[in-house]
Amino acid sequence: MDVTMELLIIKSGATYIRVKEDAYLSGGIDKASVYPLKQLSEVQRHAAKLRQQGFKDISIRKLKLTEEPFDD
Repeated sequence: MDVTMELLIIKSGATYIRVKEDAYLSGGIDKASVYPLKQLSEVQRHAAKLRQQGFKDISIRKLKLTEEPFDD
């Protein structure tokens, strides 16, 4: 049975944001902080802080992950 999850991430231009103890780091998707949809208000607060700190082109994105069997 396949399972699909929807998570929220924050982007700054083409890079993704990692939140670490209220420090914001940009990098690849493999390092991005992810949040369940129910934490949208927290993600919006982080996005506002990022804009205040001068990060450019901030957007909140929905990441869809699908779990399925690996057939090799």
